[in-house]
Amino acid sequence: MKATGLLRRRIVYSERSFAELVLWQLPKPLAGSSHAYKYRLAFVVDGACVLRYDNEADKGDHRHAAGEETPFGFESPEQLMQAFLRDIARYRREDRDA
Repeated sequence: MKATGLLRRRIVYSERSFAELVLWQLPKPLAGSSHAYKYRLAFVVDGACVLRYDNEADKGDHRHAAGEETPFGFESPEQLMQAFLRDIARYRREDRDA
């Protein structure tokens, strides 16, 4: 069984910013993950990725924000999306033009 694409979507927030959401279901977990999902969620402002949630083999689930990479406690695709969208809302409140 191959990976199954579950989501591929671009959300435009303004002329300067958009989010790109990509989620696959895998036949088995990646090394370093306890779940069978692969994902890449990015928020881009003025051509620069200012927020990203992803998982990589051997690195596991993590979040990139403000120049730092921190672990992320993945529970479900729904919880992942909620956390990502909440972070975008917080970023947009702080940067009114985003």
